[in-house]
Amino acid sequence: MTEATVQDTRYKQVDRTMRKLGYERSALIEALHTAQEVFGYLEIDVLKFIAHGLKLPQSKVYGVATFYHFFQLKPKGRRASVICTGTACYIKGAEKLVEAITKRYGVKSGETTKDGELSLMTARCFGSCSLAPVAVFDKKTIGYLDENSVIEACERMLNDTDN
Repeated sequence: MTEATVQDTRYKQVDRTMRKLGYERSALIEALHTAQEVFGYLEIDVLKFIAHGLKLPQSKVYGVATFYHFFQLKPKGRRASVICTGTACYIKGAEKLVEAITKRYGVKSGETTKDGELSLMTARCFGSCSLAPVAVFDKKTIGYLDENSVIEACERMLNDTDN
């Protein structure tokens, strides 16, 4: 651990999780979850720290972090929009929702706007098929969306000063 790492309490939290699980290789996903929770995303130095702590190759840690969609390797925006692309939502126009946000804000799925305000993500299924197409805006689920209403929902979220 570097001096900066020793001083950063976030690394201590990740180490605490790994220690609690006996520094076993099987602690990898739990350590990644903890790291994402405390850092907000999994930067390369954090992945190296976990690899070293669990005595795993860095490629293994990176492979697991990139395999699961839950893990983020880049910082998220101040606000997050997640469009469901499961079967029901896809059939009812989810791709048009993604295209509308991409066109309006210049951000593709999995990216964050240059100003760091909005992240656009997709997910396979929210289990809200009766509301299709559906999206989540900062943890608020909104259904029956179209290209216009998805932009309106993004605008409301971005202009909300409470969060």
